[in-house]
Amino acid sequence: MNIERVLQERSGSKCELCGAEGSLLVYEVPASPTVGAEASIFICKTCHDQLADDAHPDPNHWRCLNDSMWSPVPAVQVQSWRMLHRLKSEGWPQDLLDMMYMEAAVKEWAEAGSDGSDSSNSVVHRDSNGAVLEAGDSVVLIKDLKVKGSSLVAKQGTAVRRISLDPDNEKYIEGKVDGQQIVIITDFVKKVSS
Repeated sequence: MNIERVLQERSGSKCELCGAEGSLLVYEVPASPTVGAEASIFICKTCHDQLADDAHPDPNHWRCLNDSMWSPVPAVQVQSWRMLHRLKSEGWPQDLLDMMYMEAAVKEWAEAGSDGSDSSNSVVHRDSNGAVLEAGDSVVLIKDLKVKGSSLVAKQGTAVRRISLDPDNEKYIEGKVDGQQIVIITDFVKKVSS
């Protein structure tokens, strides 16, 4: 039986990532420890194009991973994890990553073939102590900060949870203080270890 037919049966003729029907393609998940159908997923053209476009994935399209990350198929789990990891600066993917469970061997596969978008990004955000900051981290302000354009003063010791990173400037992060989304300079924060 050929791979396409096996995947068609396994998926019920639907995209294994977003559930779309029609124009389905076989996609071999990179760095697979196996071959054939075990190493492949059946996906729609939209998902395929998004996976191929390293620079511009559409975060809203990938909200479908909320369902597909629970697939019993390791290859689907791996590709879901990789895309969530790639998009984690959006905030919501980090929540899904925190909930996701994979067997150790599957997690190893996911990490081995990770698309490397994080490491290829030359912008590295560091707190006042030099610790590397990642999207979804929590930080504490180390001094009072006047928020430009408002009367708000963010006080020293204020915790800012689930920060997002500015992809273009290593000195800027964003987070909510008193319900207001603000830009914070990394020199004035300290990472909180989880």
